[in-house]
Amino acid sequence: MSLLHTPRLRLEPMVPAHRLGLNRLNSDPVVMRYLSGRPETQEETDAVIERVQARWAAHGFSWWSFIELDSGEIIGAGCIQHLGRIVGEPLEIGWRLRQDRWGRGLASEAAQAMGDFAFRTQPIELLVSVCHPDNENSWRVMERLGMRDVGLSRAYDMDVRRYEISRAEWAVRAAARLAR
Repeated sequence: MSLLHTPRLRLEPMVPAHRLGLNRLNSDPVVMRYLSGRPETQEETDAVIERVQARWAAHGFSWWSFIELDSGEIIGAGCIQHLGRIVGEPLEIGWRLRQDRWGRGLASEAAQAMGDFAFRTQPIELLVSVCHPDNENSWRVMERLGMRDVGLSRAYDMDVRRYEISRAEWAVRAAARLAR
């Protein structure tokens, strides 16, 4: 399992020790409104961690906990996973962040690291991201990553906005970041 680092975050594959911090995130109805539409119980968070650990073992990618370096707190979570959790579908990048950390660029920072990981470690030509059509905060992150809106689609039993970026497009953006 892969640890990722950004200037302000450490991304650790989810483990049982993260259970309370992840449940603080996933039990917030505002954070979950565009995802499941309801807060998650501690038991549900524990079950998610167990499934995520199995996906890490099976695929070499899944969900990370975002640990803020300054506070040591879990302030978000993100993933590289098969779209809809269906093996054979394109790889998807996704994230969620505690409300008290919104608007600071942390989701974009973490997503950049996860996207770099996906293109570095997986033989993919395309990375996708989806969100509820009303989730402007999420699709703005997708746009900051250089992803393009390809329209409405269906995933996770709901209509979603789908964004995509190719390996070549990601590489151009990565080279520009390094040149700064």
